[in-house]
Amino acid sequence: MVALKRRVLETGKAEDCEVSYITPDRRALFALHADPVFADDGKVGGVLCTAVDISRIRSLESEQRRLTEDLATAAQRYEFALRGSNVAVFTQDKDLRYTSVSQPLFDLTADAIHGRTDAELLPGARAEALIALKKEVLREGAPRDAEVRIETGKRTRWYDLHIEPMRDVSGSLVGLTGAAVDITDRKEGEAHLRLLMRELTHRSKNLLAVIQAMARQTARHAGTIEQFLERFSARVQALSRSHDLLVQESWHGASLENLVRSHLAYYLERQPEQVSIDGPDIRLKPEAAQSLGLALHELAANAARHGSLSRSGGRVHVSWQRAGTNRGVELVWRETKGPKVRAPKRRGFGSMVIEHNLTRALDAEVSLNFASDGLICRVLIPQNHLAPRTA
Repeated sequence: MVALKRRVLETGKAEDCEVSYITPDRRALFALHADPVFADDGKVGGVLCTAVDISRIRSLESEQRRLTEDLATAAQRYEFALRGSNVAVFTQDKDLRYTSVSQPLFDLTADAIHGRTDAELLPGARAEALIALKKEVLREGAPRDAEVRIETGKRTRWYDLHIEPMRDVSGSLVGLTGAAVDITDRKEGEAHLRLLMRELTHRSKNLLAVIQAMARQTARHAGTIEQFLERFSARVQALSRSHDLLVQESWHGASLENLVRSHLAYYLERQPEQVSIDGPDIRLKPEAAQSLGLALHELAANAARHGSLSRSGGRVHVSWQRAGTNRGVELVWRETKGPKVRAPKRRGFGSMVIEHNLTRALDAEVSLNFASDGLICRVLIPQNHLAPRTA
């Protein structure tokens, strides 16, 4: 303070500074202003000072800076949390024109939504339920929750909405604010689950019918109880393997390669040099996977008992390829270097599964060629029994 006053006396120019002063109860901050006082001869004869206690002002400024920083940090965390979620937070004025939106909504960017209404964004009847809900909030001034279905043009989307009236500091209604949670995946999952339950009921009945038929046919061709139990158990396990593959894919379908490897797993592990598999990535629908799985089991069991897998050096080659445009897929089971083959005098359960069941269940074209150097089985599965590839 003394230095400042001396400069004013020497220069004749006013100066300002802030001075901290310790009082008995606190530290005070003063804004000091010093003006020169001129004598009659024009020389500086003294100084005139004013001191204003600005402690409260500086304290409020410091608190304001702290609150601003806290608010910026909270806003940053809020935006980060929203970006990492499927929740869109929005505000609209009383005309239902969007004034803000946190992230894309209705398959539209935030910039495309801002300043427009739902009627402009979703023309026609697509937004009727959404607009009616928001008008109800504006009319009654009370929050509402609802699930709405929106046709965006690209796909059907479901949103879990929470909407509240928005008021200014005086309490007047100025619009609404809301949060939209995209629950499309959940809804599609629920729909798929209902489909699976219906399919499960249907397939359980079919499965029981198949098992009953397997039991009757196996008993008819089995010579002893032990032989019946062995063959029947093997066939039930073959059904189980196909089901395991379908369960892994949530019953959307099964890979043809995985299906073949599953039913030849025993021989691939113990006699890998005798089995070869070759074919492109093709997926089968559930019914086709079950029926073809049973046929593959019967072919493998027959090869192990009478064909190429019954002796060392025998070979089984399973291959498949597209049968042409929209004609499906052709699978070929070819045995070589096994015992000499002769056509059976009567057809057993295995032949029935391979020929009749595939033909009846899948409209497949099946041919069994009992060539002397090994069995050749060709199966043409129509295109409508192929499932789309997964992404």
